[in-house]
Amino acid sequence: MSKRKQHKPDFKARVALEALKGEQTVTELASRFGVHPTMIHQWKRALLDGASDIFERGGRTKLPEISEETVKELHAKIGELAVANDFLSRKLKPWTGK
Repeated sequence: MSKRKQHKPDFKARVALEALKGEQTVTELASRFGVHPTMIHQWKRALLDGASDIFERGGRTKLPEISEETVKELHAKIGELAVANDFLSRKLKPWTGK
């Protein structure tokens, strides 16, 4: 079974913009870019739905604030994982020869 092809956002935007221009039919665009016409319609709709977000006041949306406690917990978890990784790498040396 083959895996679904993942397209990058810039590719999707380029195809959707071409569809919005209307210079070629969706079928022509589909054969040109090697994607299914349904995908072009979905990307075009997503572009139109998200276009209003570009012109909102305040520019980019703010990222959610992360509390100091959460940062400390994550640093502690990273430390635990680093110690476990170091321990396991030392214990596996006799079997791997590295």
